[in-house]
Amino acid sequence: MSSITFDRAQRWYPGADAPAVAGLELEIKDGEFMVLVGPSGCGKSTTLRMLAGLEEVDEGRILIGDRDVTDLAPKDRDIAMVFQNYALYPHMTVEENMGFALKLAGAPAAERKARVSEAAEMLGLTDYLQRKPKALSGGQRQRVAMGRAIVRAPQVFCMDEPLSNLDAKMRVQTRTDIAKLQTDLGITTVYVTHDQVEAMTMGDRVAVMKDGVLQQVDTPLNLYDRPVNVFVAGFIGSPQMNLLEGTAADGELRLGSRVLPLRTAHTGPVTIGVRPEAWRIVPADPAAIPVTVSVVEDLGADAFLYGTSDVEGTPRALTIRVSGRNVVGKGDVVHVSTDPVDVHVFDGTTGERLVG
Repeated sequence: MSSITFDRAQRWYPGADAPAVAGLELEIKDGEFMVLVGPSGCGKSTTLRMLAGLEEVDEGRILIGDRDVTDLAPKDRDIAMVFQNYALYPHMTVEENMGFALKLAGAPAAERKARVSEAAEMLGLTDYLQRKPKALSGGQRQRVAMGRAIVRAPQVFCMDEPLSNLDAKMRVQTRTDIAKLQTDLGITTVYVTHDQVEAMTMGDRVAVMKDGVLQQVDTPLNLYDRPVNVFVAGFIGSPQMNLLEGTAADGELRLGSRVLPLRTAHTGPVTIGVRPEAWRIVPADPAAIPVTVSVVEDLGADAFLYGTSDVEGTPRALTIRVSGRNVVGKGDVVHVSTDPVDVHVFDGTTGERLVG
C-alpha cells in the first residue's frame, strides 16, 4: 500500500519569521494523483521535498503506507522524483539515462534492457533510445525523465513543476500524457505546480496552499464551485472570479445601489464573488450593473470582456464571459446581472465562505 500521510508535518527554515510549511495534515490515497498548487513561496515544493527526504521535517511525521519515513534517507523511501530541469546525463544515451538507477541498484543487464524497452514503448521513445539528450526536444527530454522514474517501479512519484520549461502547446500535450500514464500505472503521484489550469485538469484532488498553510483540499470541480475562502476563490479559475466588496444587512446583499437576496443572517462587510460565465448581459435597468468594456479577448467559440464598473464611486474591474459571436467592442457599455444562486459570499473581515 502506498498511501501518504502528512501528520502535522512542519518545516521551519533557520532565521525565518514563519514556517515554510506549518503543521500540514493531508491524506493521499493509494493510487491517487494529488496536485499541490499555490503561488510562489506557498510551501508546495518544500512539502514535496519533505516527502522525498530532501528537506528535514522539524515537527510531525510523514508516512508512506504504514511506514514512518520521516527520518529515512531519500534512497530508502522508494520514491522516484521528476524535476523541473529534467536532470539528464548529457553524455549518456536515452537508454542509459533511463536504466542508470537500475544499474546502480545492481539489476542484471537483461532486466534493465527489458524494463527500459517497456517504458520507452509506453512513452513513445523507442526510436530515440540511442540518442543523447542534446538531440531531443524539450518534450522528449521530459519523457525520458519520466521513463527513468517509471523503470524503477516506485511506490510514489514526486513531480516538481515538470512542465514549466515547455512551450504552451507542448505543456497541454504532455500534461495529458502524464495524467493518462499515471492512470495506467496506478502509482500514487504528488505533483507540484503554480499553474492552476494544470492542477484543475490533472489532479484527482487538488490541495491549495498559501503561506505554508493548507487552505482547501478537494476535487477540482468542488474547488471551483465551493471555494472555502476568498483566496481559493480568486486563485482557482481562469480568468479568476470577480470579487467585489459589498454589505450584508436584513437578509439583503447590497452592492452599491444594487440589492440581492442573501441566504444568511450575516450582517456587515462582505466580499461578493461571481464567476465570469455567471454574468449575463441584460437591457439597461436600475438593478443591472453597467460595465465599460476596455478589452475584448476573442477566443473563437467564447470571448472575455474586460471592463470597469463604478460601485459607490469606486471603479471595479469585471470580467465577463460571452459567446464569441457576441458583437461587443472596446469602449461599449454593457449592463450585466446574475442569478443569486451563482453569487458566492465571503465574510469581508475573515475572508471565509458564508454562502453560495
